[in-house]
Amino acid sequence: MERQEVEKRLKRSGGETRREEENLVHDSSVDYKGRVPLRASTGVWKASLFIINIPMEATDNNKSVEFVPESSAIEFSERLSYFGIATNLITYLTVVLHQDIKTAAKNVNYWTGVTTIMPLIGGFLADAYTGRFNMVMFASLIYLMGLSLLTMSQFIPSLKPCKTEICRQPRKLHKVLLLVALYFISVGTGGHKPCLQSFGADQFDDDHLEERKKKMSFFNWWNFALCCGLFLGVTVIVYVQDSVSWGVADLVLTITLAITIVTFYMGKYCYRYRVAQGSPLIPMLQVLVAAIRKRNLPNPQNPDLLFEVPKSEKYSHGRLLLHTNRLRFLDKAAIIDREENENYQSCEQKHNPWRLATLTRVEELKLILNMIPIWLTLLPNTVCLAQASTFFVKQAATMNRNITNDFKIPPASIFSLGAIAMLVSVMVYDKVLVPMLRKATGNERGMNILHRIGVGMILVVIAMAVTALVERKRLQYADPQAMSVFWLAPQYIILGIGDAFALVGLQEYFYDQVPDSMRSLGVALYLSVIGVGSFLSSFLISVLDHVTAKYGRSWFGKDLSGSRLDNFFWLLAALNGLNLCVYGYFARGYTYKNVDRRVALGDHSIRNGNDQSIA
Repeated sequence: MERQEVEKRLKRSGGETRREEENLVHDSSVDYKGRVPLRASTGVWKASLFIINIPMEATDNNKSVEFVPESSAIEFSERLSYFGIATNLITYLTVVLHQDIKTAAKNVNYWTGVTTIMPLIGGFLADAYTGRFNMVMFASLIYLMGLSLLTMSQFIPSLKPCKTEICRQPRKLHKVLLLVALYFISVGTGGHKPCLQSFGADQFDDDHLEERKKKMSFFNWWNFALCCGLFLGVTVIVYVQDSVSWGVADLVLTITLAITIVTFYMGKYCYRYRVAQGSPLIPMLQVLVAAIRKRNLPNPQNPDLLFEVPKSEKYSHGRLLLHTNRLRFLDKAAIIDREENENYQSCEQKHNPWRLATLTRVEELKLILNMIPIWLTLLPNTVCLAQASTFFVKQAATMNRNITNDFKIPPASIFSLGAIAMLVSVMVYDKVLVPMLRKATGNERGMNILHRIGVGMILVVIAMAVTALVERKRLQYADPQAMSVFWLAPQYIILGIGDAFALVGLQEYFYDQVPDSMRSLGVALYLSVIGVGSFLSSFLISVLDHVTAKYGRSWFGKDLSGSRLDNFFWLLAALNGLNLCVYGYFARGYTYKNVDRRVALGDHSIRNGNDQSIA
């Protein structure tokens, strides 16, 4: 009824009434029936809360309204499952399957690497063909199948590791089923993770000032939900794994995810959807081909002479990008030569995209190319993050974990200190630092994205140095059990604070700075940094193991007492310190996405023009 009234009034007024137009969202999204969404009944927190499940106060017509979904949301349960498995997987491999620490660490890194690289495939398919909502639903069911297989491997007698309580030689069938289940989870994560986060961010209109500010908070609260899942995963779930049984833990995770898949589907009526537009890679290839064809043409001095879609067609083409002065060779793809000018003026035929590209398409290719050096300089940072779920956990396993005579902390639960640090840091950053920095700098984000990531990278270097010092002290004890596990608290806390800056910044960077048609793939690029970092960690361990064993004692023995992980951590600190300088060089000269913003109704402060200042 509300929609019909709005559309009738718009029709009578010729579509020019500001107040009525503001009730509709013109950002290329549609509602569940394929219509232009109503701003009041779709999107923003009322939709996002079905995804991240963080109670927030939203403002609607100057009234404070609190939206709380019916049950735990899908992102929370997925992270609960992932961290419940990932952080304690090395314990399962070494204790139940009897793998040595070096082999187990490499296997965990391989699985983590595959799990965080698979989103490149899922993100591409979602952006090009399926849409994000459909991909999230499909991938979540695959994820659920993986958890179900894990549960079966612990309860069905013929699939258990052994017949006896003490398992000395695990069954091959159990190993195969474990492998299949874990990689089902990898495939599920590949479609779930990039699409869910970008789908949540899609619920906010970039051309509306208030919604854009809420969107900046969305990434902080997204990670708040992530940390809640992480905290419960490494405390409650890990405790159940170590003290009750692995099967009960897997069953809890399976039931939780099943419930939240239903909850997520229930929110479909208030979501805003983006229609898949085909492969986003083909337009980039067209720009490259067109630029090569016109390589002998001079660039015009005035960028206004470059080809762009008419303003009247802007809604059908999505947001337009303004010209930037980097990679000027690609501008040649948008030069209108004599033949194309005649066709364009006479309107005889549409332009050939393999010969003439729009300025927006050119700028989209520039965005991707500009990301490459940033992506590469982030890899050493993620190598450090890979140690938190491998060597850090094994450190905890050798130390005194007693809280009381009757209660001992599971090794992986020390990870919760990092989750708590990140939870607190995200809240402080969003509620205290951002308002202060907005007033001081005039930047809507408080600080620009790459500066935020840089702060996190500095903290990772400090964390690695602290880790090396703690490990050196641990090696000095004849009996590591004499050293409290809380000696590991500083490294986890510093990494947690660093994640609040670096990882949240990375998510925002790869979502915001990619072309609008590639946002699922953008989140996948963020995850691929973590995945490749895990592979690099395994590669670095193999190389260092070979080199150090050849010229003395290997840094990676069969157990931590026979290893020299302190040297490994010092090496990571040094490499990341040098890498930080390279990152600073590229970040300093980086050109952010330059959006040609329309004036959003009810948002008179926004002008068409450069959007770099808020990046």
